[in-house]
Amino acid sequence: MPRALRLLCLGLLCLLILLTTLWGAMALWYRLPVDNLWRTAAASGFAGLGLATLWAVIRGRALRGLSTFCLALAALIWWWSSLTPPAEAHWSPDVARQVTGTRDGDILTLTDVRNFDWSTPTEFTPRWETRSYDLSQLNSVDLFMSYWAGPEMAHMVVSFGFEEGAHIAWSVEVRRQVGGGFSPIADLFKTNTLVLIAADERDVVGTRTNARGEDVQLFRIDTDPDTARALLMQYVEAANRLAAQPQWYNSLTSNCTTVVMTMIRTIVQDVPLDWRVLANGYLPEYAHDQGVLAAGYSTEELRKRGSITARAQAQGITPDYSALIREGVPAPAPDPGP
Repeated sequence: MPRALRLLCLGLLCLLILLTTLWGAMALWYRLPVDNLWRTAAASGFAGLGLATLWAVIRGRALRGLSTFCLALAALIWWWSSLTPPAEAHWSPDVARQVTGTRDGDILTLTDVRNFDWSTPTEFTPRWETRSYDLSQLNSVDLFMSYWAGPEMAHMVVSFGFEEGAHIAWSVEVRRQVGGGFSPIADLFKTNTLVLIAADERDVVGTRTNARGEDVQLFRIDTDPDTARALLMQYVEAANRLAAQPQWYNSLTSNCTTVVMTMIRTIVQDVPLDWRVLANGYLPEYAHDQGVLAAGYSTEELRKRGSITARAQAQGITPDYSALIREGVPAPAPDPGP
C-alpha cells in the first residue's frame, strides 16, 4: 500500500476513534443512571481507554489496542440502544399532555389543546380543552419564528387559520420533567422526550411575545387549502403516534424544524436540503427562496413588517390577539381561481 494511502487510512481511523471516544464519554456522563462521582468515573474511564487506543494505533499496535476498545464500545452501544423514552413521568405542567386528534369527515376534533394564561415565563393558569375545527373552512397557514438565542436559532410555530377567525398553533417542544430544562448538548443524548403541543395562539405565541419578550416574527405562507389540510393532518397523525409511542428529542435530528420539514416532504416531494434547516433562524430566507412567502417583498422587509412583539406587548393578550398581530403583515395574494 502506498505510504500516502496508509497515512490517510491511519488518519481516518484515528479520527473515528477520537469521535467515538467523545460520543461514548458524553453518553455515559449524560445518561448513566448513577450519581455524579460514578458518572465521572465511567466517562473518564471510557475516555482514557479511547485515548490509550489512539496512542496504540499511532504506535503501530492497532490490533491489541482496538480489540479492547471495540469490546467496550459494543457494550456501550448495547446499553445505549436499550434506553427507551418514558411514557409516564413527572412532566412539567406546560408539557404534561400530548394532544391527540380524530377526524369525522371534515370535522377535526383535538383533545388536550393547551390554552394557558401566562403572566410570567413560569407563572400561568393552566387550561386544557377539547376543540373541533371544520377542515373545509381552513384557509391559511402562518409561520412564527421566535428568536431566543441570537439570529441563528429560533423556535418555530406553525399556525392554521380558519374562515371564522379561529387559529390552532402547533409547536414541537422538549417534554421536560419537573425541575428539568432544555440543553442543546444534553438533548443530543436522550435526555428529554418530544412533545407536540397544539395551542391557542394567545398561549403558545403570546407567552413568547408578552411573558418572555422574545423577538417573534410572523410570516404568512403561500399555500393552497388542500396542501394546508394535508399538513395539518400530518401534525395530527404525528401527535397520535407520539401519544402511542414516545420519541426522544434530539437537538439536531428531531427538533422543532426537522420534524416539520419531514412532514412537509411527505406532501411536497421537491423540498431541497439546505443548511438553513439546521441554522433555523435563517429559515425565512429559505422559504423566501422557495417562493412560499408574500411576493414583492425582500426577506428583510418581511422580517420588519412581521415583527409582532412590540405590537403584542402594547395591545396585551386580548381575545382578538390573533387578528391584531396580523395587521400590516404582508399576506400572499389570493388565488384568482380559474
